[in-house]
Amino acid sequence: QLQLVESGGGLVQSGGSLRLSCAASSGTLDGYAIGWFRQAPGKDLEGVSCISARGSIVNYVDSVKGRFSISRDNAKTTLYLQMNSLKPEDTAVYYCAADWRPIRVSCALSKGPYTFWGQGTQVTVSS
Repeated sequence: QLQLVESGGGLVQSGGSLRLSCAASSGTLDGYAIGWFRQAPGKDLEGVSCISARGSIVNYVDSVKGRFSISRDNAKTTLYLQMNSLKPEDTAVYYCAADWRPIRVSCALSKGPYTFWGQGTQVTVSS
């Protein structure tokens, strides 16, 4: 059973940066497409970014394009979401999730394909 642990959240002023990490506490992330999702109070879960299993495909929701960057390390044990130029509307609990797709060169911004989820990390952006 793959277990995911997010870290790196916190309180930051508008315009600041944070880097979120998603690590596998058991097993590795090799073969998994990974997605980052967020949920703000009173709002639905939103797909923010994803990266394919081999790292060749990345997707972003329009609201974060040019500000967020997703990457994974060569050992495929940790995945990152670099968040720059943060805005108050980025405030949410951020979750990483894993989707087993070692062959397909794609990743999804919808929650349906994702089987394993972390517990989330809070990101708060003050104005």
